[in-house]
Amino acid sequence: MTREEIAKMQLVQKSRSGILRIIFGRTAVILALIVLQAFLLFNIIKYFQQYVPAFFGGNAVFAFFIVLYIINKGNNPSVQLSWTILTLLTPVVGGLLYLYVETHPGQRILEKRLEKLYRQTQKYVKQDNEVVNSLKQADIGTARMADYVRKHGNFSIYQNTQVTYLPLGEAKLEAMIEELEKAKHFIFMEYFILARGIMWERILEILQRKVGEGVEVRLMYDGTCAVSLLPYDYPEMLKKIGIRCKMFAPLKPILSTHYNNRDHRKILVIDGKVGFTGGINIGDEYINHEERFGHWKDTAVLLKGDAVEGLTQMFLQMWNVNEKAEDYSKYLCVEKEKVEAQGFVMPYGDSPFDEELIGEMVYMDILNRAEHYVHIMSPYLILDHEMVTALTYAGKRGVDVKLMLPHIPDKILPFALAKSHYKDLIRAGVKIYEYTPGFVHAKVFVSDDIKAVVGTINLDYRSLYLHFECAAFLYGVPEIQVIERDYQETLEKCRQITLEDCEKEKIYIRILGKLLKVVAPLM
Repeated sequence: MTREEIAKMQLVQKSRSGILRIIFGRTAVILALIVLQAFLLFNIIKYFQQYVPAFFGGNAVFAFFIVLYIINKGNNPSVQLSWTILTLLTPVVGGLLYLYVETHPGQRILEKRLEKLYRQTQKYVKQDNEVVNSLKQADIGTARMADYVRKHGNFSIYQNTQVTYLPLGEAKLEAMIEELEKAKHFIFMEYFILARGIMWERILEILQRKVGEGVEVRLMYDGTCAVSLLPYDYPEMLKKIGIRCKMFAPLKPILSTHYNNRDHRKILVIDGKVGFTGGINIGDEYINHEERFGHWKDTAVLLKGDAVEGLTQMFLQMWNVNEKAEDYSKYLCVEKEKVEAQGFVMPYGDSPFDEELIGEMVYMDILNRAEHYVHIMSPYLILDHEMVTALTYAGKRGVDVKLMLPHIPDKILPFALAKSHYKDLIRAGVKIYEYTPGFVHAKVFVSDDIKAVVGTINLDYRSLYLHFECAAFLYGVPEIQVIERDYQETLEKCRQITLEDCEKEKIYIRILGKLLKVVAPLM
């Protein structure tokens, strides 16, 4: 099958994509539960009037025990509150759904499989104690944070890694093309979104040619792409041209809770020596070839050197989640080239199954220990109490905290929910800016000219609690100054939001934001 034939089979109407996103939206599911509960109540009252008192009494008892279980489960208080309200509103449907989510065996099986994979790869990826000692001498606080990530996430921190910051999708695509052309042994790609178009066609042409040269090519993308972006059998189509391809958690007509845990990572590894991560998916809107929400601002980093090992490790763990163990040594024990570079780099991931909020903890560590500034880019602002506290505390103690968010939203509900946080943050001294040319999809923290994070982790519940995520933490890397310079240049295209602006916000946006806070952790 030729590349042209594959391209023809990918054609899907864009209108279908929008409709399906509405149909399968998480908020739509919650509303559907409430409607279903109302329908059940109506029919019981209509046809079984004599049983109405017993029904409501049974509902109350059932809801009481479910809420009691939720409160004692030990989850995040915001999550507990949302499930409690949903259970009280829809005791039968909401309560049973909660029990199903908490006890579903498929999720437990996936969790155990990932734990096994972590053990299998751990022996190949060992922390260099000399690197740890060097970091302790530079900054004991950062060394302790890295130690936490290593102990609870199995991710090492490295030196000898050159970092290049890529401030737009266009820059990342050109860097990808250049590095893919140099591939000699293997190419690993893991992306949340893979969509047809100019960006993918340029990459696919190189991948197909590299397969002909004997390079091993593996591609993994999230199963939600099959809903509206790609044919369901696209992995089989790519296998016919020599590319090993799979979907993570492909959507099937079977109810499964792990479908809620998407693979939101963006990783490209070439020969174990070059790696990319950041917010940029494979799709034409990411390179501003297709305009969806104005100009698309996104970022990534290119790593060369020792730290690429961490990205390779993450890819292999996710790739083999449903596979037999393989020989990891030929990918994780590649001969390293000496790279002269300053600073420390720690690629790290976050899993919804390890009970450790590594992504949020790294962000909060930066906020809590910042001395001068923390500058943030994020497409969403759906915050739990802990993150609100960290942001406001930093602002109140005089740290220059800036949040850069979209002006043109991709989804109206998260946009309204984000605005519901504006007043409290601004009153605490946090400065909020909206990117007037369009949509900010970047996930960037930069602080004090010495620390930065570039990755896939949004400031929302899904990224911090439910998705598989990844990022690169940078300390003392010269490129951090480039990241901060890009932030300042982008800031010139933004509009600062004031308390007066919040008061003038459309009334339906303000009401919607307040209402959505009730179910924010479930969105």
